[in-house]
Amino acid sequence: MSESKDFTVSLQLLENFVFKADFGEFGYIITDEPAPLGNGEGPNPARLVATGVANCLAASLLFALQRKKQRPKSLSAKAQGELKKIDGFWRIAHIDVSLDIDVEELDKAILQQSLALFEDYCIVTQSIRTGFPVNVSVTDQAGNTLQ
Repeated sequence: MSESKDFTVSLQLLENFVFKADFGEFGYIITDEPAPLGNGEGPNPARLVATGVANCLAASLLFALQRKKQRPKSLSAKAQGELKKIDGFWRIAHIDVSLDIDVEELDKAILQQSLALFEDYCIVTQSIRTGFPVNVSVTDQAGNTLQ
């Protein structure tokens, strides 16, 4: 028997390409397409996808560490996507996510175990990887590559 969890986001066209994305109890945000379609009054769907990927990966790394009683002093994420015309239509070609974590107080063996596993916890990344690549790198506070 499979488990499932439902969620809902409601969209309402306000004007031109401006939509109100309502997250219910969490409030709403305004989305818009960049010029020439819209006026860039909010993030567009491609940026929301990149936000979801980066946020999910950061939360998944934190979760993997916390399962082993580890808590980094800081953790940040940055997503950079590329839009490319494929068969005449704009598509997300890839998203590169860089995570930066302060490893000073972390157990190195647990950190390596968590780095090997955390991407599997990321619902968003694992769900969209069938459509386009998501490349992930992790660095410490000194800029050293950890993964």
